[in-house]
This record gives sequence, structure tokens and C-alpha cells, in this order.
Amino acid sequence: MSGSDDAERHKSKMEKKKAARDKIMAAKTETRGLVIVHTGKGKGKSTAAWGMALRMLGYGRRVGIVQFVKGKWDTGERTVFEKFGDQCVIEAHGEGFSWESQDLERDKAAAMRAWDAATKMMADETISLVIMDEINIALRYGQLDAAMVVDALKNKREDLHVVLTGRNALDEVIDTADLVTEMTLVKHPFRSGIKAQQGIEF
Repeated sequence: MSGSDDAERHKSKMEKKKAARDKIMAAKTETRGLVIVHTGKGKGKSTAAWGMALRMLGYGRRVGIVQFVKGKWDTGERTVFEKFGDQCVIEAHGEGFSWESQDLERDKAAAMRAWDAATKMMADETISLVIMDEINIALRYGQLDAAMVVDALKNKREDLHVVLTGRNALDEVIDTADLVTEMTLVKHPFRSGIKAQQGIEF
């Protein structure tokens, strides 16, 4: 078979594929703010959310970010996003992982401060995207009332996008979401004795 036959067959196949895709896309007419969940044991949940924030900033939209766990740590992402000034509102309220504090009431208080900051951002009509970084961890350990969070997500502004990150997302959060991505762990250097490194984990 000649190269021209291959090219013609490929062209015909792609034409059919394009026609099918165009038909599907023509039926997609709704736009609204989404509830997005990044969960799972694999790396990249927060990183993907920060990438969405960059996209929004690239379009001149305002972004709000609340860190529910990493507040005590200096992170590269916070250093960069703070440089966007008023276009990006970022607050860190975390006290670290609960196994470090070992104090449920202290963790609850920190989570509630972070939640208050997040709800203020959600109410700000100039903000297009709110990221609740590692909120799934706070919910999993009972530091926040899940019903309260789900109710707020269901009653958010129509045009607001919200991203919730952290492993072990609760079923009720997943049920409320429009888009859920589970990061799957295949291989991680931590298991080989390599500690978290600047620019990769934080």
C-alpha cells in the first residue's frame, strides 16, 4: 500500500472523527461555575489547582486561595502568587498535619479560620476562582462540619469556580462536585528514602 493511500485513509478517518466531535460540541451550550475536586494518593492535587489559578490570572481574573494545612510552611507557590498583588488573594491558616499538632481543638480552630476566609472569598463577586487547598484533609479528620461545607458549595454563586484539594475526599463532597480527578500513586521517591524537596513538593 502506498503512502498516498495511507494519507487518504487517515484524512477520511479524521474527517469522520471531526464531524462526530463537532456534533458533540454543538450540544454543549451551558457555562457556569464548577465545583472541582482533586483527590487520591498520588502527587499533583494542589499543583493542578495552582495551574488553574495561573490560567485564571492569565485572563485577568481574580483568584482566592486558602491553605488549610500548609500555613506554617514557606512554599514556593505562595511566594510566587503573592507577587500578583490584589489579583490573587492568598491566606494560609494551616497548623500543619494533625499528627504533628495532636490537638483536635487547635486543628478545628485553624480549620474554621481557614473556612471563614474561604467563605469570604466565595462571597466576593470580583473573585472568579476559589481554591481550598487541602480542605479534604480537614474534612476527613472532622476538623470541619461536612454538611456546612457541602451546603456552601451547593449554594455558591452561579459563576464561581471552586477547587477542593486533598486526599480522601468525602463521598458527599464528591457527590456535590461537577468534576472529580483522582490522582493515582504509581511510584513515589519518598518510599525510596528521598525526602520532600524545594520546587517539587513545596
